[in-house]
Amino acid sequence: MLTIVWLVTLAMIISSSVKVDYWEVAPGTAEDVASRFSFDKEALKEVKRYETSSPILFVTAYGSKLTALDALVGVLDPDVDVLTREEKFGDTTPSEQRRLGFQAMATAKQIAEYVVLNRLGYDVSIAYGELIVERLVCEDNPRPLSACLQIDPGDTIIAFDGVKIESLSDLMPVIADYSPGDVVEITIKPHKKETTVKRRVELIASPDDADRTIIGVWPADTRKVDLPFEVGIDTDAIGGPSAGLPFALALLDELTAGELTGGVKVAATGTIDGDESVGAVGALRQKTVAVKASGAKIFLVPSAQTASEISEARKVAGSKLRIVPVANLTEALKVLEESGGTVIENDAIEL
Repeated sequence: MLTIVWLVTLAMIISSSVKVDYWEVAPGTAEDVASRFSFDKEALKEVKRYETSSPILFVTAYGSKLTALDALVGVLDPDVDVLTREEKFGDTTPSEQRRLGFQAMATAKQIAEYVVLNRLGYDVSIAYGELIVERLVCEDNPRPLSACLQIDPGDTIIAFDGVKIESLSDLMPVIADYSPGDVVEITIKPHKKETTVKRRVELIASPDDADRTIIGVWPADTRKVDLPFEVGIDTDAIGGPSAGLPFALALLDELTAGELTGGVKVAATGTIDGDESVGAVGALRQKTVAVKASGAKIFLVPSAQTASEISEARKVAGSKLRIVPVANLTEALKVLEESGGTVIENDAIEL
């Protein structure tokens, strides 16, 4: 018996220190956004800050590499997804995905500021930046000239069949005249290089819409905004765009009188676009677990999530946490108003 105990103990010690090629998607934290805001002197000349007793929470999910023991425990835990390297990173490397995640978070903060200041009447603008490839769309059996074999994540598309491409908005009307199977010449600037190269690429049909022709890449979010002042949002080492909605709600609450939440503990997740639309996020189940543990009463989630994801989140939430899908910022504010929050008008700040 003693020998068995020692062997089991030794096995646990070894398995807890040996890293394997698996990653977790596990419940993270639900933290208030307001404490992460900072306003410099120039910003404070333009706005007045209002304290709130119940700040908006943003939610994270953990995604670290696992030890053999962690992987075993994760498989047995219904709130943890254990992913292979391919499932986690696809065709990108861990370092490249981290870089893209931090870039997405930086953009999410800028877009949230744009949305709020635009709603409050400030002079702001938004424009697409360079067309940088974030990830690739690969068919099961890619042909030799498929983009997933000719282009790499991080590459910048400079020209499409001789037409100069400065941003995603330049590409969309041009590619509409092509069909899947057409071979075009694409000029790219490889990641971390200044010289350009030309690649022949065979276009494909979108996996989501057979009538739509695509190159076979997902563009990175490189939008740039012009703001009258900057609001600092400290996100530490957190990456990804899914905090756009809570950033926007929290900043609105910070810059307008009254209580946006009505004193109710509210969490939110979702990307946000310049038109105030809210987009889907990953790890909704795990984020719901974190929100439930925080004691929040309302969790605003994107209506763009699948029906099964929302249904699963509601099962996890139970009876004390209300899951509310929203399609845009106006719908989110309506939910908060119905829960006793302050009505936010578009002209809330006098200029």
